[in-house]
Amino acid sequence: MPNNLKKYNEKRNFKKTNEPKGKIYKQTAKLHFVVQHHLARKDHFDFRLEWNGTLKSWAVPKGPSYNPSDKRLAIRVEDHPLDYRNFEGTIPKGEYGGGTVMLWDEGYWEPTMPINKNFTNKTIKFILKGKRLKGAWSLIFLNEDNWLLIKEKDNVKGFKDIKRINKSIRTNRTMKEIENNTTVKEKIEITNPDKKIFPNITKLDIAKYYDKVSGKMLPLVSNRIISVIRAPEGINEEIFFKKHLENTNKGMGKINLKNEDNNPSDYYYIKNRNGLISEVQMNSFEFHIWGSKVNTLEHPDILVFDLDPDEHLSITKLWEGVKDLKKILDDLNLKSYLKTSGGKGYHVVVPINDNITWPKARKFAKNIAILMEEKWPDKYTSNIRKNKRKGKIFIDWIRNTRSSTFVAPYSLRLRKNASISMPIKWSDLTKIKPNEITIHNVNKYLRRKDPWQDFFD
Repeated sequence: MPNNLKKYNEKRNFKKTNEPKGKIYKQTAKLHFVVQHHLARKDHFDFRLEWNGTLKSWAVPKGPSYNPSDKRLAIRVEDHPLDYRNFEGTIPKGEYGGGTVMLWDEGYWEPTMPINKNFTNKTIKFILKGKRLKGAWSLIFLNEDNWLLIKEKDNVKGFKDIKRINKSIRTNRTMKEIENNTTVKEKIEITNPDKKIFPNITKLDIAKYYDKVSGKMLPLVSNRIISVIRAPEGINEEIFFKKHLENTNKGMGKINLKNEDNNPSDYYYIKNRNGLISEVQMNSFEFHIWGSKVNTLEHPDILVFDLDPDEHLSITKLWEGVKDLKKILDDLNLKSYLKTSGGKGYHVVVPINDNITWPKARKFAKNIAILMEEKWPDKYTSNIRKNKRKGKIFIDWIRNTRSSTFVAPYSLRLRKNASISMPIKWSDLTKIKPNEITIHNVNKYLRRKDPWQDFFD
């Protein structure tokens, strides 16, 4: 069967479904595979292998099994676009495949035998390198569209009961949570959708952006106290920072804490996608978060270092600074992650799970900054004062303080170029400038493998 997404496109009304439109890409260097749990009219799993820029697809009613004696029926269906490997959400009732789709597993596959260019083999043997599916497998043709998916005998063992694995591999959500939290983009309720927030970007454009990234953003942002920057009339009018929101949407949570003046105040946090979109509706376009969750408020699980360079410093020096910081964290056996700030610098972010308190987190972060300052006094400073950073990089450790915030991953910045604070791979450091990723070019980065997908593993 040659590559052809015509059948895929004909079956779908893209004004109603949020599934990606069919588009053939060049084959990538490594072949992706994805398994999606699909709670449609009949509960089943969709098994998909990348080949020549599309996903060859089978519906597997009982799902894969690690028992080589289980010969699972796999029904060949139309090719799907490569972008479908990122799709998780709810297909509207009445549409083709209507129901909830969850990303159950993802990774890469390698054929262990020659595969015809047009994928016409009657037997396909391959290795899976996923998080839940690993080792040697086979697809064996029976008749018409019917195949068998079989685990080959090898030393790779896995789950015994597929039904017990019921959360998304990427967002850690159950089917019910995905169904409840899905906001199909055509159903985003935004007042004044055509209002220009940036010269060529409307309020609806921003809502659609946050809807698109919510699957990746929410695991890092939900259930953390937020502060926002609002721009009701766009970036050329008044912009203001808000810590104490007034949002009664069911997708938002509220917690009462004492503020800086020791008076009780309401603080807010996002619970799900509806909460995120409801804040956009209230003209909140930039999001900042605490380093702890509301249920463990006094114990941060994220440390963040903001490398803020002197404005005259070269980008090469900034890259050098990020690498120096990473080396120190590596030596301490701390896994760190990188994101652009959307401004002048980069953020190096460290997940922690040692149940430490805010004072200890602050002290630790400060000691890292002081260590860099003492080791390279001509390059770095731990002092916040502007006059102390001439020709240097300020290692901002102060954000690791209770009630301090940092700009959320995937947040839009209310800057002239509509930049985004975007998670990136370490290998991309010298390829992507701090404000290079914007709402205009973000899609090509979203198509890549999520560089933070194992952040809380």
